[in-house]
Amino acid sequence: MKKIAVIEDDADLYSLLQYNLEKEGFTMVGSKTGKGALELCRRERPDLIILDIMLPDSDGLEICKGIRGNSDLAHIPVIFLTARASETDRIVGLELGANDYIVKPFFVRELIARIKIHFRGQQQPATKLLKAGELELDRTRCQVRMEGRELALTATEFRLLEFLMSRPRVVFSREQLLDAVWGHDRAVTDRTVDVYILRLRQKIEGDSGLSFIRSVRGFGYSFNLELAVTAQ
Repeated sequence: MKKIAVIEDDADLYSLLQYNLEKEGFTMVGSKTGKGALELCRRERPDLIILDIMLPDSDGLEICKGIRGNSDLAHIPVIFLTARASETDRIVGLELGANDYIVKPFFVRELIARIKIHFRGQQQPATKLLKAGELELDRTRCQVRMEGRELALTATEFRLLEFLMSRPRVVFSREQLLDAVWGHDRAVTDRTVDVYILRLRQKIEGDSGLSFIRSVRGFGYSFNLELAVTAQ
């Protein structure tokens, strides 16, 4: 049975979520304040976190940063559930490491469907370490190293690299990458993928002369087939 942590200050919405999540067979734990949210997650070790941004005593964005900065919690999917609907808010939320961003008001059935999508992606146990030559991606610590040196990647850059590295023989269109990395409820365009691929190449390739990410003209991108990826 999957456990979901809900951090939401609206008492009526909190009760509504609890009723529907338990009805779907999930176990719910949570808090109506942001204070102690990280400790709650460390103690309960949920399988997914639903997090409001505008909490009365805390900033949900800061809580998300704390989750992503904790090696025990960093792998847990986070869904922002918030009234902040601007493009900037969405982008900031996703950049800080959220896996999904849902704007209030919303349909509970849609939220449940998105939760199940995240759990479908967890059905196959993920390997902890992906390696391609001197490039290493550590899923447990959410770190990327090149020749032993840690690279400064944003949460979105990490997810994009992880997605490509874990599927080295597949060419993905920009639309497919947007759906996989940014999610269906996004406020970004196809051009965003090109920008992030460029940033990734600059960070992981540098002046090495290696080409980790391959461009497929007229279609999209794939991880270079000539650089075998091993999993541990």
